Amino acid sequence: MSIDAQANLRTLRDALRFAVTRFNEAKVYFGHGQADAFDEAVFLVMRSLQLPIERLDVFLDAYLTHAEINTLLQRIELRVKKRLPAAYILKEAWLQDYHFQVDERAIVPRSFIAELLKDELQPWVDPRAVTDVLDLCTGCGCLAVIAADVFPRARVDAVDLSPQALELARRNVTEYQLEDRIKLHEGDLFAPLDGRRYDLILCNPPYVTDASMARLPKEYTHEPKLALAGGPDGMNVIRRLLRESRSHLKRGGLLIVEVGGERATVEKLFKDVPMTWLTTSAGDDMVFLARQEELS
Repeated sequence: MSIDAQANLRTLRDALRFAVTRFNEAKVYFGHGQADAFDEAVFLVMRSLQLPIERLDVFLDAYLTHAEINTLLQRIELRVKKRLPAAYILKEAWLQDYHFQVDERAIVPRSFIAELLKDELQPWVDPRAVTDVLDLCTGCGCLAVIAADVFPRARVDAVDLSPQALELARRNVTEYQLEDRIKLHEGDLFAPLDGRRYDLILCNPPYVTDASMARLPKEYTHEPKLALAGGPDGMNVIRRLLRESRSHLKRGGLLIVEVGGERATVEKLFKDVPMTWLTTSAGDDMVFLARQEELS
């Protein structure tokens, strides 16, 4: 920890400036919810101080205590030297204004499906008609929680292969008091579901290719490999989803899958499956929709 920094930081503005400089100097990678060094600094500094990010301007010139300065410097250096995602340092993440507890048991929430859920998946579904939702590869349970919130009549099943991830998901389900509507299942995709059928199946699966796994920035090495690695072409889980989902969807049901930047691979390998690519803040290449009757 820099003695010079300890001696010269006084205000929240000082801490933010110092953090931005350190992040830029160290060339840390921003891929877990923040776009750049400034957004990362605001998230880490403001939430470390238990302050609302949206009220940043109010607090910029507030003086920090010595204890607060020490905490901030320790966390800034942890972010830089260990390349630990800020969400793991803080043990929290925000996705579409929803707060989630996070740690290394599950990947940091960042699914583009959350954007679509926030809009109730309109015009593709009638929100009032959605009564059964399945969230596969649920991780910390973020999509299951958002789905339960936006579809108030729905019962949600959430499945993950990792018992550790499900422990974390249980905490988030409890935080939102949704224990009576979200049921967590440990198992491999559809295996623990006893043939149940759904209006919607959501999945943000592992889709990173073996070659890309070897080149990932260090920040991603703190996340569970199980939640990222999709096999040689990234399609191991997606193949199974397209093969098995039809028998788990109601008539007219929808499968919604996030594939990262792998649209070209998906369209090449599964050209016989009609897909609709949905628009998100990242463009039209991240999430596809497939209809029950068109899945083979």
